[in-house]
Amino acid sequence: MIAVSPQAARAATVQCQVSYSVTSDWGSGFGASIVVKNVGTTPWSTWTLGYSYTGNQTLQSGWNGTWTQSGKTVTVTNAAWNGTVTAGGTVNPAANFTYTGTNPAPTTFTINGTTCNGAHTPPAVALTSPAAGASYTAPASVPMAATASASDGATISKVEFYQGTTLVCTATAAPYSCTWTGAAAGTYSITAKATDSQGAASTSAPVGITVTGAPAVTVTPNALSVAEGGTGTLAVGLSSAPAANVTVTTARTAGNTGLSVTGGGTLTFTPANWSTPQNVTITADATGTGNATFTSTATGYTSGAAVVTETGALGAYEQRFMTLYNKIMNPANGYFNSLGIPYHSVETLIVEAPDYGHETTSEAWSYDIYLQSMYGNISGDWTKFNAAWALMEQYMIPTHADQPTNSAYNPSSPAQYAPEEPQPDQYPVAINSSVPSGQDPLAAELQAAYGTSDIYGMHWLEDVDNKYGYGDTPGGGCELGPSTGKPSYINSYQRGADESVWETVPQPTCDNLKYGGPNGYLDLFISGTGTAQWKFTDAPDADARTVQAAYWADTWAKAQGKESQVTATVAKAGKMGDYLRYSMFDKYFKQIGNCTSPSSCPGGTGKSSDDYLLGWYYAWGGSLSTSGSWAWRIGDGAAAQGYQNPMAAWALSTDTAEAPKGATAVADWTASLKRQTEFFQWLQSSEGGIAGGATNSWNGQYGTPPAGDPTFYGMYYDWEPVYHDPPSNNWFGMQAWSMERFAEYYYATGDATVGSILSKWVSWVEPLVTVNTATGGWQIPSTLTWTGQPNTWNPSSPQANTNLHVAVKDYSQDVGVASALAKTLSYYAAKAKDTTAQALAKNLLDVMWGNDQDSLGIATPETRTDYSRFGQTYDASTHAGLYVPPGWTGKDPAGNTVSSSTNTFLKLRPWYTSDPSFSKVQTYLNGGAAPSFTYHRFWAQSDAAMAQAVYGQLFGV
Repeated sequence: MIAVSPQAARAATVQCQVSYSVTSDWGSGFGASIVVKNVGTTPWSTWTLGYSYTGNQTLQSGWNGTWTQSGKTVTVTNAAWNGTVTAGGTVNPAANFTYTGTNPAPTTFTINGTTCNGAHTPPAVALTSPAAGASYTAPASVPMAATASASDGATISKVEFYQGTTLVCTATAAPYSCTWTGAAAGTYSITAKATDSQGAASTSAPVGITVTGAPAVTVTPNALSVAEGGTGTLAVGLSSAPAANVTVTTARTAGNTGLSVTGGGTLTFTPANWSTPQNVTITADATGTGNATFTSTATGYTSGAAVVTETGALGAYEQRFMTLYNKIMNPANGYFNSLGIPYHSVETLIVEAPDYGHETTSEAWSYDIYLQSMYGNISGDWTKFNAAWALMEQYMIPTHADQPTNSAYNPSSPAQYAPEEPQPDQYPVAINSSVPSGQDPLAAELQAAYGTSDIYGMHWLEDVDNKYGYGDTPGGGCELGPSTGKPSYINSYQRGADESVWETVPQPTCDNLKYGGPNGYLDLFISGTGTAQWKFTDAPDADARTVQAAYWADTWAKAQGKESQVTATVAKAGKMGDYLRYSMFDKYFKQIGNCTSPSSCPGGTGKSSDDYLLGWYYAWGGSLSTSGSWAWRIGDGAAAQGYQNPMAAWALSTDTAEAPKGATAVADWTASLKRQTEFFQWLQSSEGGIAGGATNSWNGQYGTPPAGDPTFYGMYYDWEPVYHDPPSNNWFGMQAWSMERFAEYYYATGDATVGSILSKWVSWVEPLVTVNTATGGWQIPSTLTWTGQPNTWNPSSPQANTNLHVAVKDYSQDVGVASALAKTLSYYAAKAKDTTAQALAKNLLDVMWGNDQDSLGIATPETRTDYSRFGQTYDASTHAGLYVPPGWTGKDPAGNTVSSSTNTFLKLRPWYTSDPSFSKVQTYLNGGAAPSFTYHRFWAQSDAAMAQAVYGQLFGV
């Protein structure tokens, strides 16, 4: 018997087959996927793959194995979790490379030193239907068929048919065919992708087709509300030019007989006027409520229809709400995408916290839910409130697939410490694992309450139309968010207090290292980071607003005898409030109070790391790989006045319908309600304005604050908590937003302490607001300045802040802020019987209604001098401008280079130059006048509508 080494024995028994494919190629780099199959009868306990390139392909990063490169030779060794490959089993290492010139594929592969039986030939596939250039009429049924054959003894396991990057249908057996039904008008690129039994795949050459729109009668809006005794208008038109006159008839075809057509029942469209919509008037009788369907028909045309809801008799201000509500909900006005997701604004060219108008935020979702709650209050129809929450849950709360490794989270070690730095050019920062973190007291409690380790909270930012492209390809990772392609979760801010929106680098929320540099975008923020991971950030004020809206939905539905219709949704608000408690904790769960260095500030236990205030964010993340997985969670030790919401705290601690299930949740929210009230007492200036906030971590690194800095339960006063460019408390909107919540709480409870805070604040604001009903002119404060500081808080003996002052720097006509202010004044006036505050609220609402309406809502022009920063370059002396570290380079999904020379906001977003409104910005950049825009922000229009309804309901007009 001849003895042999284990390695020799293993090598002698290796039988392997390899399939190599390029998954994407962007001209200067590519992604490679390799499927290695054990075609022998003996399992492998370890494996090492070897092959060589003939070009200059250079390894950037790899996964599902340890990748190295020496010259042209590439070696991949199994990871700890995928070394065993059973007989007939496969393993799939993949990597990203750069290259120049051509990109020839390797032809010879080895496993454990043994040459495989040639590279496995991917399957052949060709489309046989549809034919190139084929044309169909919408809604089209497009037949799809392909031929496919496999090589090397493999078989075809499936053929997938795509339009663009969207999977349409799949065939698993010959003949490979299926039908794409309901195709809308447009041009499409059709491909077939065949996958064989060894995992190899090939994609056919694309075929272009056109789907033309069938002649149709159009009706907008498709949903309309009309009050008893009132009228409403539907706009009817044709989708394309007719050859001769077309008669369109509109009639009620189902539902409430109290609604009828009283004008425009028969309309004529000619080849000359077909593109101009004509109006149909719908009138409601004086009694009864309910829905009716009105259908517009014409010979040879697809019919159009609208559902009209008759609501109870409305007062003048409630009718204003319905008018604005119908404008917002009209699909033709552009507030929502086709899925029903609210955009940040109708306009695309807008830069503020979101850097593009057709992104959405958790803020927009919260206003949508509040808007639908008010609609239910007025109409008695709660289906839209429930639907808005369900859609938010689908598209803004990460699913388990998006946060797959929470089960690996260790509450005893929530996250590793990384210091914050003030300037973006001080990033990336290094993790310091020697700094202690505290213990997370919520994780086990929430797991027990809900049976999952996943977080139920909204991520703050989403690219609705996939403008950046991080949701571009099926299987590309959880940056796809809740559906393939779009929308996709994204993020921006991550680099310190002075990082303005103009200095952000947009990045995928789940970074699988496909885009960016060798470490994706991760090492722009944390040095040395190169592990594919997911990470989400919650904006607590938005989640709290949804809780607030759900409270009113429950209250209003109960008054209508319809509480059961909202019970399930309101309970979900309680669940969201349970997880919202993470925002109350110090970032690293360190004890609250007197932290002046990272190492000396001890980790908290129990609730000692809980400040009971709503922080600016909470965040959670983990590894994308479910093998060797890990996860983390952080709070935020900084609390700003503008994010506090006593109404939500009161609802979560007293309303049984939305009571959170966590064992200590009600107690936490009860404590939070008291703490938030004290916070505003502490921050109220001598004049009445509410100053910025407090932090448990000075400069984001547990630093030493300035000498004499006052404290609030050991947290240090900060007039501009969290963000400094622009300062977080200079915008008057933070005043109106937060005080509106206090006013709602005061209206609901009569809390005397809150009433005193409001009384002083309202007295400060009233003389600062100008309304001229004769001319239609008006203005409210815009930018504030702060001097001095409060006294250190003494809960047993609160001190007047005679040394803390606020002044108004400038004024504006911000419709959203003015509407929030009107709501604040209305709620306060109704409870305090303050006729002066009531009159000011009415005058604000009337002057906007009478002078600032347009076809989309209520809006006023804005001059944007900050748009000079579109082209601002990085300046090391001032730290201003978009910064990318020297030597860092990568590619975004469009193939644009991201590097230190890509140092302007516009260079990272070159598509802005194609925006229809960009010429005004370019003129400004060329030395012309600052551009003026009239924006229709979703949150502002929603608040404008709700403010009218609130005033009408509180005062019966």
